[in-house]
Amino acid sequence: MQVLQVQLEVGPDPAEVGRARRWARSRMAGSGIGEDEPLAETLVLLISELVTNAVVHTGCPAVLRMLFGGGGVRVEVADTSDRPPRPRHAEGEDTNGRGLELVDGLADRWGWQREGAGKSIWCEVDRAPAGESVAAVSPSRVRC
Repeated sequence: MQVLQVQLEVGPDPAEVGRARRWARSRMAGSGIGEDEPLAETLVLLISELVTNAVVHTGCPAVLRMLFGGGGVRVEVADTSDRPPRPRHAEGEDTNGRGLELVDGLADRWGWQREGAGKSIWCEVDRAPAGESVAAVSPSRVRC
């Protein structure tokens, strides 16, 4: 099995989230994932949430990694903060607190691990066989 890994350094600025999304779209296209595929939109949303969490909640630079291969895509966001992720539950009209709930609802698997002095939060999305839609983008899977 061949795996392609690409990575982007992200500064501790919320404006970096848009740059990370654009970069991820170009890397997906280069790996054969079309921009109109449901998988692409799911991955962009996951990347947006994980990068946002890293730069907003830690104030630290981060590294976004994408690993293509093995029938899916793994996204990792590593930062230098030693604080573990803390899932929150948003209420009603709250505008914050849904990030990890979205990751849980959209990814096939996710978790976190210590990495050096910091941590890495990762998620994986399986690629659906040709002709099948990606269940991960179904709104019924998002538990908010």
